[in-house]
Amino acid sequence: MGKRNNTPQKKRMSKAAFRENCYGLAFVAPPFIGFLVFMAFPIVFAFVASLTTWNGMNNMLEHFVGFNNYIKLFTDAKFWKVLGHTVTYMIGIPIGMFLGVFIAMGMNRKIKGIRILRTMYYVPVISSLVAVAILWAFVFNYDNGLFNVIIKAITGQKGPNWLGNPFWVKVSMIIFMTWKGLGTSIILYLSGLQSIPRDYYEAAKIDGASGWTLFKNITWPLVSPVTFYLLITGMIGGFQVFVEVLVMLPKGGLNYSAATVVFYLYDKFAANKYGYASAMAFLLAIFIFIITFINFKGQDKWVKTID
Repeated sequence: MGKRNNTPQKKRMSKAAFRENCYGLAFVAPPFIGFLVFMAFPIVFAFVASLTTWNGMNNMLEHFVGFNNYIKLFTDAKFWKVLGHTVTYMIGIPIGMFLGVFIAMGMNRKIKGIRILRTMYYVPVISSLVAVAILWAFVFNYDNGLFNVIIKAITGQKGPNWLGNPFWVKVSMIIFMTWKGLGTSIILYLSGLQSIPRDYYEAAKIDGASGWTLFKNITWPLVSPVTFYLLITGMIGGFQVFVEVLVMLPKGGLNYSAATVVFYLYDKFAANKYGYASAMAFLLAIFIFIITFINFKGQDKWVKTID
């Protein structure tokens, strides 16, 4: 007797199943191809460019320098200077969070016209960044700006040179960025506040908890997921600040005192130093990844959820 073949036979796909798979692939293919063309290829291309002294005209592969651009960045005083400015601007992130949560608490009430007020606070978020940056440049104007007009009316003396002084220009940018993102913080915190069960507050009030105790032990911990989201998105966006500086201070401010990493990167691209600029972009991406990773690893220690 011959040996019986126990190898399982591969089940043949029916025509209907094959057609269904083809339809599925057809729907998946466009976004996948889009990712390859508009994301994966540019990333790989930029990384290769970062290993060269390519200027857009010469042959990239003939000007291969390895990691020299990255080594040069670590000794580039101007790069560390603009990185310091970028981190300084992030002071506005916690300021925006605290303002956002307190304004949201005020809006979390049944007040006449509250919807109009919420809309007004959100208008800066949906407004053109270029348009509002031009508007704020007028507000910060040294001679006739709104801030200095108010300061002179109150004190009788002229206000600071907001955009012409290395210190005050940073204060100006922090004020502007905080104002621009405040609407998002308010809306998200308002959503978080409305998801907290009222029973928590009622039980705490029965035990004699004060307003500050309610905020410290109930409100703030239970809106921590919103805080975490704003922290992550705020830091990622903070490292990418560019338009605000370009519009308000096209040359990066006095002695480059307002320039950010992306603004410096833009200057290098404008100078046809594509290889060096690409290396800067990858180093910036690494910074963002590390900070985001650290935040995600530490979220379990302070981010609370409603059970």
